Amino acid sequence: MKTIQMTIDERLLEDVDNTVAELQTSRSAFIREALMLALQQFQIRKLEAQHAAGYECHPVAAGEFDGWEDEQEWGDA
Repeated sequence: MKTIQMTIDERLLEDVDNTVAELQTSRSAFIREALMLALQQFQIRKLEAQHAAGYECHPVAAGEFDGWEDEQEWGDA
């Protein structure tokens, strides 16, 4: 593991400290997990953008999914 130095807003640090106390963890562990979640969210946004771009380049053709209409099940709603 590598030690880093960072600048953080005082109010944000206070919120972090209150949260880590409640979670009974450390700042480092909390920030590591927050960074991992942020990276995961970034990857999801990238994949969603690729997905949207794919449909923009190759839009769904009229009737393309008509054969699946009888397979839909919406539950007991």
